[in-house]
Amino acid sequence: MKILLAAAVLLTGSVDAGAPVVTTDAGAVRGKVSGDVRIFSGIRYATAGRWEAPKPAAPWKGVKDATKPGSPCPQVGADYANVTSENEDCLFLNVTTPARPGTKRPVMVWIHGDGAVGAGHFSDPRRLAREGGAVVVTINYRLGVFGGFGYPGLRNSGTFGLQDQQEALRWVRRNAAAFGGDPGNVTVFGVSYGASAIGGHLTSPGAKGLFHKAALQSGEAMMDMPAGSILPGLPAAPYLLWRSTAEVEETGKAFAAQLGCADLDCLRKLPVKKILAVPQIMNAFQGLAYGNEVLPEVPAKAIAAGRFHPVPVLAGATKDEHRLFAAMRGKISYPDALKETFGERAGAVAKEYPLERYGHPAVAWSAVMTDRLWAVATHAQNTALARRAPVYGYEFADRDAPMFLPVPADFDLGAYHAGDLPYLFPGKKEKLSPAQWKLSGQMVAYWTNFARTGDPNGTGLPAWPRLGKGGTLSLEPGKIRPIDYAAEHRLDFWN
Repeated sequence: MKILLAAAVLLTGSVDAGAPVVTTDAGAVRGKVSGDVRIFSGIRYATAGRWEAPKPAAPWKGVKDATKPGSPCPQVGADYANVTSENEDCLFLNVTTPARPGTKRPVMVWIHGDGAVGAGHFSDPRRLAREGGAVVVTINYRLGVFGGFGYPGLRNSGTFGLQDQQEALRWVRRNAAAFGGDPGNVTVFGVSYGASAIGGHLTSPGAKGLFHKAALQSGEAMMDMPAGSILPGLPAAPYLLWRSTAEVEETGKAFAAQLGCADLDCLRKLPVKKILAVPQIMNAFQGLAYGNEVLPEVPAKAIAAGRFHPVPVLAGATKDEHRLFAAMRGKISYPDALKETFGERAGAVAKEYPLERYGHPAVAWSAVMTDRLWAVATHAQNTALARRAPVYGYEFADRDAPMFLPVPADFDLGAYHAGDLPYLFPGKKEKLSPAQWKLSGQMVAYWTNFARTGDPNGTGLPAWPRLGKGGTLSLEPGKIRPIDYAAEHRLDFWN
C-alpha cells in the first residue's frame, strides 16, 4: 500500500552549448547545463537478468549521451500515477550538481517511494544542488514483482530492488568524485517505501560503509498492520513492509500457477506484458523479504535491538499521514472501521477520538490511524536509532501543502503523506506560496546541512534540537518550532 510518486516534473531548462563531459569508471558521459546546475541523465549503473543480482554496467567506448532519462522499470501505473513500462533494461541513475566547479561536495542519493510505481527522474533535485551545494543522485530500481518476487530455490528471494539500490550506492562510491562529490560523505534519503528500504539498508550487511548518513521521510520500517487498518478486510500482519522468505516464496508459487508455470525457467521466459497483466501482481510483491543474505533478520526487530549501522539520522513524518490513505479507501463508517481494527477496544478509541471533534468520519479515522500506525512507528524508530546514533526528528505540518497526486476527497487532506516532497523537490516556484517557498528553502538548507555535516542546523535557521536533547521539529510556513511529538499524537494512550 505504499504509494509514492514524487512530484513528476521532468528536468527542463536551457542547455549550455558547452555541454559538460564526465568520465565514469565505465566510460564518458555528456550531460547538459540547465541554469545553475549540471544534469547527467540516464547513466546505466548496472544490468540484471530477471530475478538475478545486479552487476556493474559494462564499459563503453566514446562519449555516451546523458541528456535524457533512462527507461523506468516495468510497472502498470496507478490511479495516482499514469506511468507504464515493460522495459526490464532500466537500471539507470541521474546526477545533478551545481554548475560552478567544486570538489568534496556532499552526495545525496534519493530512493523514491511506492515500490510499484516511479522512477528517479520524476524527482527534481535542482534546488538541493543549486542552493544546497549537493551532488544529488536519483535512481531507478526494480519494482513490484520484478523487485520483490520470491520462489523456492531463488537466491535472495524478495530483495532484488534492495540489491539494485545497494549496487547504485557502490556506483556512487566509485564515481562521486568525478562529479565533484565526496565518496566519503554520502547521505541516502528516501520517502515512504524508499525510507522503509533505508531501514533495511541500516541493518543489511551488504550496505555497511556504502552511506554515512540517512534521512527517512514517512518510512514504515517499524510499522505493523492491524486488521482493516489500511483497507477493510485486510487481515492483521506483524509488519506492513517486511515478509519472511517463506511467505514471499509461497506468494510466488501462487502467482506462478496463475501464469501457468511450474518452475523459474518458465517464469523467466514469460513476456513482461503477460506478467504485468495478472491483477495485483505488482502490489503483492511490494514487501521486502528477510531471512536471507541481504536481510538476515527482520529490520524492525534489528533496529529495536540496536543491531544497525550507527550513522547520523534525520527522520520524521507528516502531521496528517493517513488522510491520503483514507481518501483512497473511499467512504468510511467510523464505528465499523473502529470495530474491525480494535475489536473490544473500539469504544475506548472512540472516546479518545470522538467523531464530533473531527466532523467527518474519514478525518476521525485518519487521526486514529495517523497516531496508531505512523506516529507510534516513527517514535519507536527514532527512539531506537537515537540510542546509538545522533537523530534529528521532524514533523511536516503544512496543512495547505499543494497536492500533486490526483486523489479526490470530500475532506481536507491536511499535511498528507509525502506532502513534503514539493518542498525538497520543488518544480515550478509558482506552485508554492511565498511563505511555502521560504519553507522549501529552509528545508533544503536543513537537509543539505545534514548531508554535509550530520547536523541540520545552520546560520539563519531556527534551531533544530537533537532527539533526546529537545523536541521534534515541526516544519510549517512561518512557524518552525520544537513540539512534543509523543503528546501531540497521544502516544501514552497507544502505549
